[in-house]
Amino acid sequence: MTNKDHHGKPSAGIARELTVGEVAQRSGVAVSTLHFYESKGLIASRRNQGNQRRYPRAVLRQVAIIKVAQSTGVPLAAIHDALTSLPKGRPPTARDWARLSASWRADLDKRIAKLTRLRDQLGGCIGCGCLSLKTCPLRNPSDQLSKQGSGARLLDPS
Repeated sequence: MTNKDHHGKPSAGIARELTVGEVAQRSGVAVSTLHFYESKGLIASRRNQGNQRRYPRAVLRQVAIIKVAQSTGVPLAAIHDALTSLPKGRPPTARDWARLSASWRADLDKRIAKLTRLRDQLGGCIGCGCLSLKTCPLRNPSDQLSKQGSGARLLDPS
């Protein structure tokens, strides 16, 4: 099968750059999302003579990393920092992914533990929203918020 450019002419090899539409189609991410990622410095393109975006093929792996990281709750700022740590000029490798994912694992484990505790304590919640009851183990363990006065308080805003 011969690769063809956007005019339908045969192209030389697979090294050519991708249009934003091609990246969107191949990654399953909306064009607007790609523009957003670019505005946040997560991916980069160059502009051709017609001022159209052109992406290196490696952007497909970068988008995959972004989507997986987002699905586990990694903040965009942390994703940005991780992507900027990658060597330029080549797609991320399995070794790169192992390093990045290991750096996010501890935070993910903490969030899983917190959610597990929340799930296990949920049965004791009366759901009134007061947040200052002595018996609320979820939002006010040991009535810690009573020292701040009456009314709704948020012990752990995260």
